[in-house]
Amino acid sequence: MDEKNDGDVGLKTACLRAARETIAERGLEQLSLREVARRLGVSHQAPYRHFPSRDHLLAEVIRECFQDFARFLDNREKQEGPEQDLNCLGSRYLQFALERPLEYRLMFGTPWPAAAEEVGLVQDALHAFNILRTDLKGIHGGERAAQTQVDLDAMLIWSTMHGLSSILQSSAMAHLDLTKGVHEQVPAYVMERIRTMLQTGPA
Repeated sequence: MDEKNDGDVGLKTACLRAARETIAERGLEQLSLREVARRLGVSHQAPYRHFPSRDHLLAEVIRECFQDFARFLDNREKQEGPEQDLNCLGSRYLQFALERPLEYRLMFGTPWPAAAEEVGLVQDALHAFNILRTDLKGIHGGERAAQTQVDLDAMLIWSTMHGLSSILQSSAMAHLDLTKGVHEQVPAYVMERIRTMLQTGPA
């Protein structure tokens, strides 16, 4: 890679970093290519070399979040069986959501811009979802598993973990007057109930 291309890659990376900083500090509404250029101290036209519009920039930021999320899930300590691995996967999901709330909100709480498919965001989001489906296929009999059942269970688990991560981060959590110790037991309890549901099968 020549020096010019090195600079191009460096500028694109810097733009994405500045975009995340803008969102974190000032909110999504304040994100613009001009604001990114101002933060980087470059001409207001410089970011356009990599991002034709604000939508392209935002789509790339969300795509990076999904890449980080999938990598975080992929890097879990693999377990011997799919049931045990599913538990580990759930723990990693919750950990990411609680430790990286900005990225989590961008992935699941932000409408995707029109450029999402163009920049590859859709494929990266699908990869993250397929990590869960792979475990469920193992639980349901490998390649013989009925895809509809795998997808239904995947949506049930995903929505359960999303709801759990959201409520654990909410202000309401501090005011629920839960019995002592319940807060800490909730993640493991939810995963145990999910495993029981999978073993029982659909009604």
